[in-house]
Amino acid sequence: MLRRVEDCFARIKDPRGTGSLTYIRLFEKQALAAADAWDRMRESGLPMPPLAGMPISVKDLFDVAGSVTTAGSKVLCDAAPAAHDAPALARLRAAGAVIIGTTNMTDFAFGSLGINPHYGTPPNPFDRAAKRIPGGSSSGAAVSVCDDMAVVGIGSAAAGSVRAPAAYCGLAGFKSTAQRIPLDGAVPLSTSLDSIGPLARSVADCAAVDAVLVGDDPAPLQPVPLSGLRFALPKTLVMDDLESAVAEAFSRTVTLLSRAGAMITEIDFPEIAELWSLGLTHAFTIAEGYAWHKDLLETKRQLYDPIIATRLLEGANISAADYIMLLKTRARLIESSRRVTSPYDAVIMPTLAITARRIDDLQNDREYYAASARATIRNPNVANCLDRCALTIPCHEPGSAPVGFTLMGETLADRKILAIGLSVEAALANTSRRSLCRAQRGALGDEHGHRGPSTSSG
Repeated sequence: MLRRVEDCFARIKDPRGTGSLTYIRLFEKQALAAADAWDRMRESGLPMPPLAGMPISVKDLFDVAGSVTTAGSKVLCDAAPAAHDAPALARLRAAGAVIIGTTNMTDFAFGSLGINPHYGTPPNPFDRAAKRIPGGSSSGAAVSVCDDMAVVGIGSAAAGSVRAPAAYCGLAGFKSTAQRIPLDGAVPLSTSLDSIGPLARSVADCAAVDAVLVGDDPAPLQPVPLSGLRFALPKTLVMDDLESAVAEAFSRTVTLLSRAGAMITEIDFPEIAELWSLGLTHAFTIAEGYAWHKDLLETKRQLYDPIIATRLLEGANISAADYIMLLKTRARLIESSRRVTSPYDAVIMPTLAITARRIDDLQNDREYYAASARATIRNPNVANCLDRCALTIPCHEPGSAPVGFTLMGETLADRKILAIGLSVEAALANTSRRSLCRAQRGALGDEHGHRGPSTSSG
């Protein structure tokens, strides 16, 4: 366990790596001591907790006892250190997790692309030379896992801030039903929409950490067989204007699931179009975000990312009557959407409409930035607005731009969705292995003057 944690810090400190952009602060001394203690307990034959020695990164908006919580901003740098760990973080420690450090994020979690003007932007591990966005707002959480600087990253999401970076970076990411995990000790963006979730290389790791965060039985989940499952594919909005790489990867996955026996039905889902046309996510984030930031904006506006400050200030124009109507509208959409999807085991959709954009292109073109942000938030925001759980799983071909496949469940159907996700992930992995074997056989045939295995001369 100690060796694994030491390896994480070695990668973080590697000057050729991304550690300085991925982490805002490190807890090296405490982490090494904790890992050593778990090693000693194991050697003594004592019972071990479920996450013993697992290196975990936490998004910079969670309180860590003795550390200042800055939420990816410069505004809170002079705040008092946290007196206690956030409850979610305390549960991780009690289960044996080793906290490596706090990870970079979009300023105050208000943004889906992952760009941070204060601490820099950790580049997406895919096509690193092109310097693509990692996705936000839990940007550092994703990169910390991809670059083996943690095994699991803990993020938060008001509109997709766990699933967007997971999908852009080729990871599994799980957005829990909000009420399952306490949000105390975390800087809020939207008190109505915020939720907590893990990013990891596997659904199994997401499920193990989710169980700890919730306080559930830590026993491993059993996969749910795909044959006979009913999946709903909305015809409304979520399949519109997909980048070709996304459309192709999603189509392959749907075909794969159908061949495995899942029944996929296209459905009308008008609530998606309504919540998007009303700008429900934006309305909640600016109204509730402004309420939290009002005093800070009056005294420290110059320290905010200007884009974020401008968005938050829009909240000053939302009246109490407007806010009450927002709450009523959301409640109505939640209830009507349950009637639409309750006959199905999950709703499926592409996690994001696009693949990761180049950072330089976004920073040099404000309209392109805005369009990319809308394309990033459009599909993930559905689960947050409708108070549901959702899991993204990588579904792209090896070596190609990462694409995510989403399974969205009903409110509190979290463990069911994770169990289904185990089976979807396994089916995708088997297909990827077969594709890789075919490619390797083809390359071997080319090397020996053949076109591939189908052209054997006998």
